[in-house]
Amino acid sequence: MTADLDTASALYQQLAIGRIDAKALGKVAVLFGGDSAEREVSLMSGGGVLAALQSEGVDAHAFDPGQRNLLELKAEGFQRAFIALHGRHGEDGTVQGALELMGIPYTGSGVMASAIAMDKITTKRVWLADQLSTPRWVSLRRDELQPERVRTVPDELGLPVFVKPPHEGSSIGASKVMGYSDMQAAVELAAKYDAEVLCEEFVDGAELTCPVLGEGVGAIALPVIEIRAEGGNYDYQNKYFTDTTQYLVGQLPPEEQARVQQLVLAAYRSLGARGWGRVDVMRRKSDGQLFLLEINTSPGMTSHSLVPKAAAAVGISYPKLCLYLLSQARLDSQA
Repeated sequence: MTADLDTASALYQQLAIGRIDAKALGKVAVLFGGDSAEREVSLMSGGGVLAALQSEGVDAHAFDPGQRNLLELKAEGFQRAFIALHGRHGEDGTVQGALELMGIPYTGSGVMASAIAMDKITTKRVWLADQLSTPRWVSLRRDELQPERVRTVPDELGLPVFVKPPHEGSSIGASKVMGYSDMQAAVELAAKYDAEVLCEEFVDGAELTCPVLGEGVGAIALPVIEIRAEGGNYDYQNKYFTDTTQYLVGQLPPEEQARVQQLVLAAYRSLGARGWGRVDVMRRKSDGQLFLLEINTSPGMTSHSLVPKAAAAVGISYPKLCLYLLSQARLDSQA
């Protein structure tokens, strides 16, 4: 199901927002911080989520797995977990697996979907198997980073090329390579963060993203957001610490928005994602073709984040969004 700016009341009704008993959710841990390269962003996301849940009457508490043992969750009687962790040991299936073993329901996707989505290369392979379009790519292992191999990548993909670590988010370790002479430095930067390097075909066009709520055939695609970053560079700084990036929410023509939403829902379901997520898409300027870039199963919830922006466009406030996501927490064994 897709959602446009005229369906706010229907979406509210379907999500049962406003009818959630905050007290019935029990003692809740908001997991944020962690030990990944995205710790700083996670601290911002988690702080916002914690305050929002508390404002809705939830018995919510901060819990930083980067500073505490996860086993303390069970010992302290937590009954649910809101995962506001980003990157490794947060959205890659590891924390999800630990929560499964402790029997503590959690927000977002399960172990397998989280693990697949965290690996951009595996995600691409799954999407291609389901005949969903994604930019062409070359992957380089640690033993393939010699200059003679690296310099052949632009011959295969053309220029420019995006080079990134496949298991990181927030554009960490990513570079846009304009010429052959820059390839080696870009690959070595990405290799600092990962055992494998993803080199991806550049798609010249509009950068789009679309959040999804729910699961399976009942999943809902929120309004599409077009991102216009200064200089066309939507990097870590522009994502979280500048106010110059433009976010055009739900402003695509209706037919085009529906086309993007349909692709995003197919991509989300292909990986078996649940709860919520955000899928990034490029629309090629030359012919309008859409290409899936990646899926985020634990999206940011900062003041600059995109899921809250899309939700607000259909009348869902930040606190109500957090409350709804928490109410959907469950275990894989409860599927």
